[in-house]
Amino acid sequence: MRACRREPVPYTPIWLMRQAGRYMAEYREVRARTTFLELCKTPSLAAEVTVTAVERLGVDAAIIFADILLILEPLGIDLEFAQGEGPVIHNPVRKPADVDRLRELEDVNALEFVYEAIRQTRRALKRDIPLIGFCGAPFTLASYLIEGGGSKNYVHAKRLMYDDAGAWHAMMALISRALAKYLNAQIEAGAQAVQLFDSWVGCLSPDDYREFVLPHTRSVIQNVAAGVPVIHFGTGTATLLELMREAGGDVIGLDWRVRLDEGWQRIGHDAAVMGNLDPVVLFANQDALRAHAKRILDQAGGRAGHIFNLGHGILPETPVENVIALVDMVHEMSHRLHG
Repeated sequence: MRACRREPVPYTPIWLMRQAGRYMAEYREVRARTTFLELCKTPSLAAEVTVTAVERLGVDAAIIFADILLILEPLGIDLEFAQGEGPVIHNPVRKPADVDRLRELEDVNALEFVYEAIRQTRRALKRDIPLIGFCGAPFTLASYLIEGGGSKNYVHAKRLMYDDAGAWHAMMALISRALAKYLNAQIEAGAQAVQLFDSWVGCLSPDDYREFVLPHTRSVIQNVAAGVPVIHFGTGTATLLELMREAGGDVIGLDWRVRLDEGWQRIGHDAAVMGNLDPVVLFANQDALRAHAKRILDQAGGRAGHIFNLGHGILPETPVENVIALVDMVHEMSHRLHG
């Protein structure tokens, strides 16, 4: 929390995106008994995998176990997590008329299972471990609900964006209103910081981001409860960093395709940064892992406001012992930097 506010810290804090996931035996045991969607919607299980990851890895923050697409169901979207295929949306928005059938999120209690998971997690965590709530950013969610699942070229999403800017902005505004309510309900339940994941926004040109995305992402961030740090993260965003900073966020997440020192200089040192180890480095030997982690810490230079993380989520086959080793390395090496 101090790093989010760019206050001095004794060592660089570290947590990892997807730290509760398939690479961990404890998570696989829980998943063997339940589907992914049931796990997300069962607060006791979501809390269990969230807390287990923190305790096993020794990280400095928890992030609630959930999925960015859960918010789409109350908007009228038929969502399924198909075995081996990931998320599938059975009624995608493909044309301007489809935007009209999206429902306004009037009642945040449609996602009560997320808030209950947050309450249970908060009770189970040590008091000095903050809990991060999160949502997908408006562009990434819009792209999912238009494409109907994963995509390489975002043809459907971009076509709607270019063909009918009015329908696009109406849809993005509806999603943004829902997200602000959702994040504030997570904060009320006990989340102490929140993160926006814009995992797909790197497919856009800077001009398209400025016109079609920035106002909506800014609207979400500006409507988050005052005093709660917001982490704004995207992938493939080396060309968009200044615009992401303009959209807002106390902490800007960097992926591994940009040097941490250069990225920080571009967004300005009046924001904190999070990142930015390539997740694949966790498959290398521990000497290589240490060298890569040290390079990132050296680029941060002990400056207040760096939170160590990966440049995206932990991959499913990642060796757990390397993840634990990374956490220890960051704590130990940064202690000297800050000390």
